[in-house]
Amino acid sequence: FCVCGVSAYVPHQYHFVNESKTWTEAQSYCRQNYADLVSINNMEEMKKLNATLKDTPRSLVWIGLEKGNTRKWQWSLAEGNVPSERDAYRNWSLGEPNNSGGKEFCVAMKKTVGTWLDDDCNTLRKFMCYDTWRGAQSYCRNHYTDLASVRNQTENQQIKTAAQAPQDYYLWIGLFNDSWKWSDQSTSSFRYWAPKQPNNYDGKENCTAVSVTTPGTVGGWYDVNCEVKIPFICLEKLILIKQNLTWSEALRYCRVKHVDLVSVHSEEIQLWVKEVAQNASTEHVWLGLRHTCTLSFWFWVSGESICYQNWAPGNGTGEEDCSPVERTGAVQARGGQRWVSLPETQKLNF
Repeated sequence: FCVCGVSAYVPHQYHFVNESKTWTEAQSYCRQNYADLVSINNMEEMKKLNATLKDTPRSLVWIGLEKGNTRKWQWSLAEGNVPSERDAYRNWSLGEPNNSGGKEFCVAMKKTVGTWLDDDCNTLRKFMCYDTWRGAQSYCRNHYTDLASVRNQTENQQIKTAAQAPQDYYLWIGLFNDSWKWSDQSTSSFRYWAPKQPNNYDGKENCTAVSVTTPGTVGGWYDVNCEVKIPFICLEKLILIKQNLTWSEALRYCRVKHVDLVSVHSEEIQLWVKEVAQNASTEHVWLGLRHTCTLSFWFWVSGESICYQNWAPGNGTGEEDCSPVERTGAVQARGGQRWVSLPETQKLNF
């Protein structure tokens, strides 16, 4: 394993950095010391982030969302990085989407026929009660899961039928259009904008910060000038590299391309490691664990002390056979997924 920011649904940790930097400076810091600026995939992760920031005195904190040059249609209910059936299904009315007035970035369904049109997100429309698109999104997330996604004609018909009313009206669905993208290249469509955001107030607000102390909008997102200097949140993730390398080669690979081989200094991290290791193509997966024959003890190459341990029976005793090569630590990819001592010349995933 090595720590790097790639897949949206690999387990991760948040790290609040109480240093004021521009968005670009914060991105560079996170990439050098952790994985990347934080990306957020769903309400559960948003709540976890808010808990991390609850005692933070600053009003705004950078996250990894920035404005790109290309808009695309995506669903409010994020499904991570894996393309799904719903990404291909569209049911536009004739002549739609037309972006009338240059500001139609949300989608409504015509109840009588079930076809869609793009609309101004601030228009008051029904979703079960009148509200703007973002108001409808907030209501659904607070009381249910999210605004409806539509994967196929059957689901489109179900939504049309569920919207029982005699009059011919439009109702919001979860499709929207924007050009925002995540620093770590994840494709999550999750957004959590504060009311009337993003507004691009000075024409230069191309980066995103989360509100920490603003009354009524704590946790909400604001578009902010990228040159403003504020604290930020870094993200740390585990990713499995399915290449068979020696321990030293794996260590070099991680330090050059990512951060380091993983150190397992708590039961929580061990659980993360177990979840990802089961997808390995080798029976064991390298850890950042090494034995010194000179002093006869094990240590993490990242510098953390070995407090938490999860050795398989007969391993990790300190009295290792150092001939002809040093011993290094790996985790079993399946079964009990305990740690084992192996010669550093063995070639494994990491």
